[in-house]
Amino acid sequence: MGLIPVRGSDLATVVTSLEMTERPRPRPMPDAPLDLVRWPSPTLARYRELFRRVGSPWLWYSRLAMADADLAAIVEHAGIEIFAVVDRDGVEVGMLELDFREAGQCELSYVGLVPELTGKQYGRWLMAHALGMAWRADIGRVWVHTCTLDHHHALGFYRASGFAPFKRTLETFPDPRVTGLLPRDVAPHIPLID
Repeated sequence: MGLIPVRGSDLATVVTSLEMTERPRPRPMPDAPLDLVRWPSPTLARYRELFRRVGSPWLWYSRLAMADADLAAIVEHAGIEIFAVVDRDGVEVGMLELDFREAGQCELSYVGLVPELTGKQYGRWLMAHALGMAWRADIGRVWVHTCTLDHHHALGFYRASGFAPFKRTLETFPDPRVTGLLPRDVAPHIPLID
């Protein structure tokens, strides 16, 4: 066993990929004062703003780093379905992105709520909707991934939702707070070294 050095301006995380290969048994839909609204073709600015609000605490950066043309190719693709979670006041407080581009399967690309809603059981509501929309007649596999930078309950939440781990990888990348993609004060629980 050995330690692998990581540059101070980089981050390292263990990514766990999880899957379901059978449609879960129906459960009652949890209550929530939220709605899920389809974004058939969001502007890139609107998409990135919600991505940033939901993902900054966990250092989500990938969609922020993409060139406009590359991001547009994803969010405008017919096989991608994007939803905003909206509260009673019409404020967008979460996101769900389903990727059907690979035949027979759906990736839950992004599933998340703003930090203020964490721990209030709204994640169960969002996951119930995600699974209900992901499992279609032609789908035999639904999968998702999480990493050690995500909320410390994320992996357990996915397992409790019925996903089983099938792969683990190590990912390193420049810290998005150092590169300027995210403010330096986000994710204070993850040390910033530059």
